[in-house]
Amino acid sequence: MARKLKSFSRPKGGTLKKSYNMIIAKRRKGALEIQFNRPDRLNAINEEMAEEIMHAMDAVELDRKIIAVVLSGDQRSFCAGADLGGFQDLPEDRYDNYRARYNQRKNRLLYRFFMNYTKPVISAVEGYCLGGGFEMAMMGDIIIASESASFGLPEGRHSLIPGAGGTQNLPRLIGAPLAKEMIWTGRRISGAEAKEYRIVNHVVEQGKALVKVREIVEEMKGVGPLATMMTKQTINRGMDMTLQQGFLQEADLAYMLSWSDDRTEGLKAFSERRKPNFKGQ
Repeated sequence: MARKLKSFSRPKGGTLKKSYNMIIAKRRKGALEIQFNRPDRLNAINEEMAEEIMHAMDAVELDRKIIAVVLSGDQRSFCAGADLGGFQDLPEDRYDNYRARYNQRKNRLLYRFFMNYTKPVISAVEGYCLGGGFEMAMMGDIIIASESASFGLPEGRHSLIPGAGGTQNLPRLIGAPLAKEMIWTGRRISGAEAKEYRIVNHVVEQGKALVKVREIVEEMKGVGPLATMMTKQTINRGMDMTLQQGFLQEADLAYMLSWSDDRTEGLKAFSERRKPNFKGQ
């Protein structure tokens, strides 16, 4: 006798808090906008701030009305890195801290969370974007910088190395020789130089980075959200694959989209010369 299969309902997302202590999070015209809110610390990341960023992003990942997450700071600083003053490494705790670094410490979990996030993450950078703040922006998908932006990985000046993906993401963006020079000297680069290196997509006048990001989000609304999700996956994964493996993955995800209602709607809207009404299914 055949067993009756259990049906599964669509998973439910979380709830965005009305207020957080370290960030300001709000829905705006199809995006979740997260503003870092530690101006007295140049928006440096501590454990509570990292946890709040993940909470807010998790709350909207299954919200089909949200097509992207936007990160910003203030005019003085996007994020000046990790708040090292809030972490003690006592001799008797060192091995426990080693155990905790991936599964317990929220500021470490944050970067892994970014790696697996399915929606586009766009950073609007004004002022300082240093250390862990720069690494967080690189963990996202697109960076828009203003003329006031300043990027750098200064950890070596404290006899540290970038520990949140900087030694991996920066060489993938600009090549190993330039990445080594930036890290070995701790040199900061301007928004214009970051664009020359292809770290950022656009450089705009001071105070206009968030405006430019919002324009990009508006343009993204014309693309099916499932296509955006699959494209993000195949590009990010393909960076570590051979060309043949990348082709195979791309073909699989392209075929998977042929089953979606949005594909049918997209083709119908094209033939009828109208804007598609995508539903993310």
